[in-house]
Amino acid sequence: MCAQPAAILFDLDGTLVDSLPCLLRSFRHAFETLRLPTPHEAEVRAHVSLPLEHRFARFAPDHVAALCAAYRDYYPRVFLHECVIFPGVDKLLARLHCRGYRLGVATTKRTPWAKRFVEALGLAPHFDCVQGTDDFPHKPAPDVLLKALDVLCCQGLWMVGDTASDVLAGKAAGLKTYAVRWGAHAPDDLNAAAPDELEPNLDRLVELLP
Repeated sequence: MCAQPAAILFDLDGTLVDSLPCLLRSFRHAFETLRLPTPHEAEVRAHVSLPLEHRFARFAPDHVAALCAAYRDYYPRVFLHECVIFPGVDKLLARLHCRGYRLGVATTKRTPWAKRFVEALGLAPHFDCVQGTDDFPHKPAPDVLLKALDVLCCQGLWMVGDTASDVLAGKAAGLKTYAVRWGAHAPDDLNAAAPDELEPNLDRLVELLP
């Protein structure tokens, strides 16, 4: 048990939820809807940690608003029916809560969307805070992490994520960083960001906590 409440922050997509296929399919759907050339999947995957508008701007800067609208119409239907929680996530979050840690989501998604998806997946009871990236800089800037810690009103311990942006944001926020290899970024990209821990899954996190 923690002597005082302390926080552990988690990214959402690619960290807690296996949503990459849904993200890629929704991205492709948006381009097909507007009858635009579809970017190569590897290029899209490399930028999944960016806000949606930034991702589309990299490939079709003249069509960002329309592409976002098509994506946001399609993605919730795919997410709510096809995305799944990674193995062991429920059990891990329950153990952390029982040990007295305060848990938060810190995601690039906008807050209303993030809360909607966390609730739909049945993860909401585990979290004391679900914080999205609203009107402030996105990861790798630490703003969304710092906002979540402010809401939680306690010291942060770890940032857990699946991308280099998660790791860099955690470092900038003064947190230890735990990266999982089952998400969007390749191990070499994660290694380059130098996380404190790079693991195939979340199992080792409990062992690292006081």
